[in-house]
Formats: sequence, C-alpha cells, structure tokens
Amino acid sequence: MKGRVTKSTGSWYLVRVKDEEIKCRLRGKFKQDDLKLTNPVSVGDYVEVEREADQLTAVITEIFPRENYVIRKSTRKSHFSHIIASNIDQAFLVITLRSPRTSLGFIDRFLVSTESFRIPATLVVNKMDLAYKDKDLDFLQDIREIYEPLGYPVLELSALKESGLLEGLAPLLIGKTTLLSGHSGVGKSTLLNKLIPGANQATKNISSFTTKGVHTTTFAEMFSFEGSGYIIDTPGIKEFGILDIEDQELSHYFVEMRKYLGQCKYNNCKHINEPGCMVLEKLEDGYIHPYRYDSYVNIMNEEDTYR
Repeated sequence: MKGRVTKSTGSWYLVRVKDEEIKCRLRGKFKQDDLKLTNPVSVGDYVEVEREADQLTAVITEIFPRENYVIRKSTRKSHFSHIIASNIDQAFLVITLRSPRTSLGFIDRFLVSTESFRIPATLVVNKMDLAYKDKDLDFLQDIREIYEPLGYPVLELSALKESGLLEGLAPLLIGKTTLLSGHSGVGKSTLLNKLIPGANQATKNISSFTTKGVHTTTFAEMFSFEGSGYIIDTPGIKEFGILDIEDQELSHYFVEMRKYLGQCKYNNCKHINEPGCMVLEKLEDGYIHPYRYDSYVNIMNEEDTYR
C-alpha cells in the first residue's frame, strides 16, 4: 500500500493510506543518495507499507524518491543532516520582530535551503500586535526592503489576535502542501491552532529570563487544511545550519546574484575578494543588499570551517 507520512516520532511513524492513518515502523536501513541523515523517513515522504500480522500496525518497506525537501545540519550529530519536511509546494517561515527577534542571518540560511530546490518561500511576520516601538517598525521596513524585491512575499499578522489570517494567509494555503517553520516562540503552534482548530498544538509563553522561545512542538506533523491542502508543523529551530555546499554553488541560492554569475573574470570566483568579480561590482553599485552579502560571506566561512 502506498501512503504518505504525516507524523514522525523518531521510532514510529503515522502514514495516511487513503482515509486511514496507520502506525508504522521502519524495517531495516535505507540508503538515500549518500545522505547521512538522523531521520531516514520524514514527514511528507511517500512510502510503501505492509501490514503486520496484527493488522493494526505496518512496516515501511520502501521510501519513494523525494521531489524536494528542506534540510539542515543535525544539531546532535556532526556531519549528519536532518530533513525537516519533503515533497512540499511552498515554505512559510514564521518570524517575529520581538519576543523573540528573528535575525536576518537565520532568514537567509532558511532561504538558501528552500532555494536549493527552488521551493517558493514566504516570510510571515507574526506578533504584529507587539510591534509598537520604532525599532520594531524599522526592522520590519528593512525586511520588506530586502526580501520583497527578491520575490519573497512578506505577510504581517497576529495569530493571537486573529488579525491577517483569513484574508491574508489562509487563501494561500488551499490546495498546497505548506511547510511552517521558524524559531521556537514565534507562534507557529498558535497560528496552526487558529487555522486548524482541531490541531490542538500545545503553546507556551516566552521565557522572561532568556526572552527566547520554549519548544512546544516535539515532532513534525502534517495536518489537513480545508480538505485540499496540508500544513506541516515542525519543532522550533534554534539555529539553521546549512548542509555542506560547494563554494561555487552557494551563490546560485542567492537569487540576486544569479543574474551576474558567469560574468566574473575567473570561472571559479567565490565573490569574496577576487579582481574582476561582477557580484562585488554590483554590491558596490547597490544592486545587492549589504546585509544579504554579509549572510553570504558568513555561510561561506561556516562551510569552510565545517569542511
């Protein structure tokens, strides 16, 4: 039977086969394109399952090739990676201007991961009811000026106040498989509960001591939305480590750099300090935002250290 993984708990998986959800386990080890993974099966995967003798549970016997996935470095195992979700139509990164404040570097790392498979991404600015200080609004303006010209829509809403949900966000989710990701504490679970009341995701307040989020979602899970779409909720991400990327590849995942690639003096240009670099010229001319270029350099240096 062919089904789709809707929840992963590490050792057991829920697989939806037609209108039934079956508790499944993995049989044996699966080799997957030389990827060292902490989770061989991810939410969103299409799999083949066989019922066990009790007819109540099943085993996963095959994982079908993924159309795409969002992946990051494992925080627990060196040189291992973790697939956040697979076979998705779009990714929504939930960010906040305060409580906690999402860094531009975190946003850019997430976008590099989605761009590697050309997955459309949207930035969802939650907790707008808390954005009352000038520095919050200045940060929002920076986000709009940086990302909207690159083709990343920026949506403002307040999940808690139910502002911007039905008219702004919900119509974009119908008929799509959407990944919902972000730091702990940005309000993903609250947002999901408002969109899908039956989700019953646990929520907690921000820690007053650290001003950081507290993990409430433990495992990735897929929920049906409006009968035609799916939302994949994921545990909050503290850091988004980029999977090992070749130096010449990274610039391809910064959309503003793509049009200038191949125009540098040297074919193996890393766009750092090489003479005749078209990317550096465009940076100087103001066609590439300096914040984005800083992220590019930081990721490049991170990768060099990782290797």
